[in-house]
Amino acid sequence: MSRLYEKYMKEVVPELRKELDITNVMAVPRLEKIIVNVGVGDAIQNIKLLDTAKAELGLITGQMPAIGRAKKSIAAFKLRKGQPVACYVTLRRRRMYEFLDRLMNIVLPRVRDFRGVPPGSFDGRGNYTLGIRDQLVFPEIDYTKVERPRGMNITIVTSARNDKEAHALLKKLGMPFREA
Repeated sequence: MSRLYEKYMKEVVPELRKELDITNVMAVPRLEKIIVNVGVGDAIQNIKLLDTAKAELGLITGQMPAIGRAKKSIAAFKLRKGQPVACYVTLRRRRMYEFLDRLMNIVLPRVRDFRGVPPGSFDGRGNYTLGIRDQLVFPEIDYTKVERPRGMNITIVTSARNDKEAHALLKKLGMPFREA
């Protein structure tokens, strides 16, 4: 069992039940999945860049990434429908909790001038999206083998009904929110 999942079951669930006034244990907000997405717009000219991004994302998440393709053609970017332009991973269960634990305790403190994650990045339905500008903050990435810095979006999907519940869940799990 993951360290974060154990904390969720033993500490977070009782605290959230009391704080949010929830009687049923199954109604307590929980993490459903984490999606990590790396957009590689330069893959239009050089498809090999997508292979390196895919390998790096696989190292970071511990799971084989899928390829995201363009939904429509955009002439200004010389992009055709169906062309590969991104890679993404959907993490669930054990890997999701282990990734979130590493993200909050190892990766985010390594970000330069880190003061906390913005509390306003919720979508209104209880999901939180976080952007990271450089993949080098992950300890799995070898600095000498990186061709160019590449950012990523991390979306944390929860079962919370609103942003207030999701904020309470992530705060109790240990997400370092910036003070307003």
